Amino acid sequence: MDLPALQPSTLYLVATPIGNLEDMTLRGVRVLRECDVVAAEDTRRTGQLLKHFGTSKPLLSYFQFNEARRSEEIIERLRRGEKVALVTDAGSPGISDPGERVVKAALAAGLRVEPVPGACALVAGLTASGLPTDEFHFIGFLPHKSGQRRNKLESLKGVSGTLVFYESPYRIEKLLGELKEVFPDRPVVLARELTKKFEEFLRGTPAELLEVARKRSLKGEFVVLVGPAPRISA
Repeated sequence: MDLPALQPSTLYLVATPIGNLEDMTLRGVRVLRECDVVAAEDTRRTGQLLKHFGTSKPLLSYFQFNEARRSEEIIERLRRGEKVALVTDAGSPGISDPGERVVKAALAAGLRVEPVPGACALVAGLTASGLPTDEFHFIGFLPHKSGQRRNKLESLKGVSGTLVFYESPYRIEKLLGELKEVFPDRPVVLARELTKKFEEFLRGTPAELLEVARKRSLKGEFVVLVGPAPRISA
């Protein structure tokens, strides 16, 4: 089967592995091999990924603190007819990662943006959590300041469906303590080390999971899922 050639003046949003290198799709590998340049959140990490798949490309750093300047450069490259692949350290660009700004700029300039789907921690954690998937709300990372975090959680009390957060291992106990106060009776699932060797799903109430976190050193990045409030029988 003849595969479609990459189109000039197109920004390709390429999902990369969230843990296991086999998360990478065949299409994603082909786009990285055939594009003109790769805009990467961490050029060293992306360089290693390219090397693993037997290819090498010019790399352009694109991260939170240079997004505005780099977005302009990427738009100019696209206008010249280049094929640009955008990747982040893990998962789908633009989901709690750099990418949103350059996508908006490309579309505003009348340029083409094409997603190259693949691994996404949000989807992986949600679908295997056992919590309702018919309605969910992705919050991403909460603010670091305690007052702002608490206010954000309080504002979600009336939101229906499953709530999905990202959290680092350094703040997971803090978050569970906050969930214990704000959502004490809701089911919670901690998904950690997704697609890696030590992938694990921990399920329970916030209080139960807080006890687990205090007894064990829970490492890795977390997807934290909070189920809807239990229904009260009439």
